[in-house]
Amino acid sequence: MSELTDLFHKNMIQVYENAKDHDYFANYFKGMLDQYGGVDAAKRLLISSQPQTGLFRLWELKLLDSSMEALVIQERFCDLFTPEEIHQARQRLEELGYFD
Repeated sequence: MSELTDLFHKNMIQVYENAKDHDYFANYFKGMLDQYGGVDAAKRLLISSQPQTGLFRLWELKLLDSSMEALVIQERFCDLFTPEEIHQARQRLEELGYFD
């Protein structure tokens, strides 16, 4: 595992932990992290044309800045994802008013 991949995975675990601190237990998300690792889990979640319900829950909790999508669009992680995956993450966040 590269250093960047490892850092992304650790940040994805933090996404789960932040949600848990707000009484949102994203068990499906955590299972994907355990099974596939952070990068592959993110890629699998981004394949779907519809955002995951977890993103809506994070929006309700005002935690979009602590979402998988917010991590994917960070410049430091851009080498881990395709332009299409980054676009998908950005679009989901835009639809929820993240950049307003």
